[in-house]
Amino acid sequence: MKRLQLGVLASGRGSNFEAILKHIDAGRLLADVRALASNRTSAGALKIAERRNIPALVLSRKDFSSDEMFDQEILDFFRKNEVDFVVLAGYLRLLTAVLIQPYKNRILNIHPALLPSFGGKGMFGHHVHEAVLDYGCKVSGVTVHLVDETYDSGPIILQRCVPVQNGDTPDTLAARVLKQEHQIFSEALQLFAEERILIKGRRVYVQSS
Repeated sequence: MKRLQLGVLASGRGSNFEAILKHIDAGRLLADVRALASNRTSAGALKIAERRNIPALVLSRKDFSSDEMFDQEILDFFRKNEVDFVVLAGYLRLLTAVLIQPYKNRILNIHPALLPSFGGKGMFGHHVHEAVLDYGCKVSGVTVHLVDETYDSGPIILQRCVPVQNGDTPDTLAARVLKQEHQIFSEALQLFAEERILIKGRRVYVQSS
């Protein structure tokens, strides 16, 4: 058993970030959040971090000459705060090797669909739910996966199905999916805390407790 020291990346309101904190408070997730970094000054996640006295960094890509230098600033911030595991909680930037390699197999993202379907560049938020409905799917879901240098392509840790109901809109489907996101993300992190994840290439095995 290992207590994860989390660094969170977020671009939006931070509902998954807040859900992780609540699971930690309730004793369902063995972790501490050590730092939050965001690429948007308007991100609601920053207010959550402020309320919790969590060190936060806000930075703009336009202030850096390359994506690699941008990620180096985040890496330095995470190292300063002793982060050993990274969580993407609604983060809308593609990571470079500068950040991925030091945390190889220790960066998790959550995606609001059943990958590999409805993933890739531009597929986030309501874009995903609109695509699911336009395709006529009867089932959608949530995927927690490891992060690599390509959007939504890392090995899958956990997935959960969510039914698509007659009359669903992107908003109603998003709300149903989000409820599952708030559960499964912490469940996946807890598996890492319990050292039950075995990774062999692209295959992920969950070992019995």
